[in-house]
Amino acid sequence: MTVIDLDTELDQANVGVPALSLRNLTKSYGSGDAATHVLAGLDLEVAPGEFLAILGFSGSGKTTLVSAMAGLIDLDVGEVLANGEPIDGPGTDRGVIFQNYSLMPWLTVEENIALAVDAVHGSTMNRSERSALVWETIELVGLTHAADRRFRQLSGGMRQRVAVARALAGKPEILLMDEPLSALDALTRAKLQDEIERIRSQEQRTIVLVTNDVDEALLLADRVALLEPGPAAGIADVFDVALERPRVRTELNNDLAYTDLRRSIVNRLNELSPTAAATLIGADGIATEAPDLEPADLSPPKAYLDAAETAFPRRYLEFSDLKKIYPTPDGPLTVVEGIDLHLDKGEFVSLIGHSGCGKSTVLTMTAGLNEISDGWIALDGQYVSQAGPDKAVVFQAPSLFPWLTARENVALGVERVYPDASREERAEVVDYYLDRVGLTAAKDKQASDLSNGMKQRVGLARAFALSPKLLLLDEPFGMLDSLTRWDLQDVLVEVWNRSAVTTICVTHDVDEAILLADRVIMMTNGPNARIGEILEVDLPRPRDRKLLLEDPRFYSYRERVLRFLEEYEHGAHGDS
Repeated sequence: MTVIDLDTELDQANVGVPALSLRNLTKSYGSGDAATHVLAGLDLEVAPGEFLAILGFSGSGKTTLVSAMAGLIDLDVGEVLANGEPIDGPGTDRGVIFQNYSLMPWLTVEENIALAVDAVHGSTMNRSERSALVWETIELVGLTHAADRRFRQLSGGMRQRVAVARALAGKPEILLMDEPLSALDALTRAKLQDEIERIRSQEQRTIVLVTNDVDEALLLADRVALLEPGPAAGIADVFDVALERPRVRTELNNDLAYTDLRRSIVNRLNELSPTAAATLIGADGIATEAPDLEPADLSPPKAYLDAAETAFPRRYLEFSDLKKIYPTPDGPLTVVEGIDLHLDKGEFVSLIGHSGCGKSTVLTMTAGLNEISDGWIALDGQYVSQAGPDKAVVFQAPSLFPWLTARENVALGVERVYPDASREERAEVVDYYLDRVGLTAAKDKQASDLSNGMKQRVGLARAFALSPKLLLLDEPFGMLDSLTRWDLQDVLVEVWNRSAVTTICVTHDVDEAILLADRVIMMTNGPNARIGEILEVDLPRPRDRKLLLEDPRFYSYRERVLRFLEEYEHGAHGDS
């Protein structure tokens, strides 16, 4: 008589079965000529226990892909298999974490997680077992100190930890993460990346992370899959990440395997970029020169400028013992102090530091939008005391008039700065800069109909069209996914190369800071933030992202900035 062990037989049958199989995934929205084709013939497999990162541009169907794997949408063609079985809807075997926290704001951390535990395990666990699972999950994401806090009392990073805990509480075999960290600042993002890595090592679950951050993918994943640009996206390439764990950010820059792999992925993404050449040509397909117009003279009298030129031969923009104090219910709060810095005309400086270090405060004081508490700022020999078109500002939010077209939004400032030019000459300025930022085909679209990336292009065009003495960029690409951000960084580099306007760019992005700047100014933690270090970026201009990735100096600079930020991540020398 033969005895069959069904459990053993099933285990043997499942050997080599992928945790997830995506077969010929095809999905469109709408019908006929109005249909939007999102995914087309996508095939991919994920092994049990594997960490797969999926990188893609905006509009390449990343969220649609996660929704398909979660069983939240119906496919036009194809199927998703979980552990060899076709899925027909959501299941407890798959936990999902979206970019939006989707928490119940009136519930505490503990109650939000308990809600998920009760929904999944209400019929299989008693009350004490469910309570133990809730607290086990809270401890896993490091929120024991905040278990009784409600939504409004949580930071963005803590809210996302609750979302992670809620997904893990269901004990899913597969964890699906749809850009869960992209809305967070760099410091919070780094901390949560460490949490995800710790969870991966402890839980050994199958994880699929959709992200727009190459470094995040290489830090966490076993493989990286690249999506083709939409519409009708499929898988363009898959890269194995054969890097030893644990992976330490600051040490990766010295790992040749890492730098080679990063370069290969970045170069492939640049090849796939749908706007790679769009910013270099005009409407007729021919590169054009800037219109030969002079802006209105917004400077003080010539005698004053002559005196200022003698006093400040190279110090085009100067900060002297700058301080900003805000009143608070608990007394005066000194955000920044002792800022001493000067920029030569045509210099590009990046300002980087953790959230709360006063970067944006310094920028708004420079723009004349924020009163200076002590010290002074001088631009071209004149003290800065108010805002004006000689200081163009591009904020993180584009700040466009939604009822006006892209052309009309740019024209508003041009009409003031070029009052003596003809209508045709002013139109030439507007069209030139809209062409430069890749909006030739969208000039007459209303701002409300533009994507976030396109709106920020309008903001850049408007700023450059003013022919300002000073360009101030306050995390202009911070709201965009990193692949769209690359496109706009290249746009900025290309347009700046033609104008060489003196520029300060506030950023959280280390690569962006180095790519753009002649110097990187590193701020200490606030309050009482100061300049901690200044990095001279000795890289040739014009700069090309591909060539930078081949230059060992780039990685040396990158490591120096990352080490500074990591030191201050733990509060080194800080007052908070």
